[in-house]
Amino acid sequence: MNRRTFLCGLTLGTLFAPLAAVAQRVVKVYRVGVIHQGGPYGAVIQGLRDGFGELGFEERKHFVLDIRDTRGDLRAVEEAARDLVRARVDLLYTVGTSVSLAAKRTTVDIPMVFCAGTDPVGLGLVESLAKPGGRLTGIHFLSTDLTAKRLEVLKELLPKARRIVTFYDPNNHPSARESSALARDAARHLGIELLERRVSSVEELLVGLRALRPGEADAFLPVSDAMVLSQTPALVDVMKPKRLPTMIADLNLVAAGALAGYGVNYYEVGHLSAKHVMRVLAGTNPRDLPVESVDRVQLVLNLRVARELGLTIPQSVLVRADHVIE
Repeated sequence: MNRRTFLCGLTLGTLFAPLAAVAQRVVKVYRVGVIHQGGPYGAVIQGLRDGFGELGFEERKHFVLDIRDTRGDLRAVEEAARDLVRARVDLLYTVGTSVSLAAKRTTVDIPMVFCAGTDPVGLGLVESLAKPGGRLTGIHFLSTDLTAKRLEVLKELLPKARRIVTFYDPNNHPSARESSALARDAARHLGIELLERRVSSVEELLVGLRALRPGEADAFLPVSDAMVLSQTPALVDVMKPKRLPTMIADLNLVAAGALAGYGVNYYEVGHLSAKHVMRVLAGTNPRDLPVESVDRVQLVLNLRVARELGLTIPQSVLVRADHVIE
């Protein structure tokens, strides 16, 4: 543990220690508006719920969650945010960078706690990690910055791969463009052709996935596009009969049929978020509550899928795996 991590943990521990005592004397039932894009982001919500419970806050007794699943439709996020403000929720909790940016743009004075996979300072969500400086604070988890590494691991798993396909909406938000640029640069360095398929809706994405022809690509790699990532369960299902090896960001869905997953645990992101949400509800101004980071990256391999595809996982990759599905 380095000095920065120790000091951050010490500070946050001091801030959050009184929360259990606060729960004992809460008389108001807080309403928390939650906006997410669906799919794997449900794990974040479960982590949030469990985090509340560990802090001594009971659902329906101390808080209620008003959850809006926009099902990969970014245009629905702004309306969901406006509707939650009209419903007089006490706080907005937003899952994903694009969702957080849209909710911030749509609302004026309601406090927000976000979790974002792209640098929240660079995107203007906060002024700095240590001092957010506005009505937003939250959790930053590694996702976009891992794009190149995901492609590198995929190349190690498939040494003969020459063409990798990806889908994203370039008009979605900066994360999709940044992630696709990182993938493009990494592909060039690795001698891989990146087949970029641009889509503008969930329907267009699914049509494009189903239209992939045998031999058209050697593997599939999603980039950091919330609309695409929200459809991870569907894209894994589509890729299985096509026998197309898939590397995903969501560790929890590797068992569903992906070859590998590389990223953070979404459940842990939600679990950590609970402390920020409850601290803000207890009266802390978001501008004074540092953004915390989830940077424990894990590699999950699915040996069952590898056998079905006739692949042998290199020992050099196997020994680095945090979890192996037999």
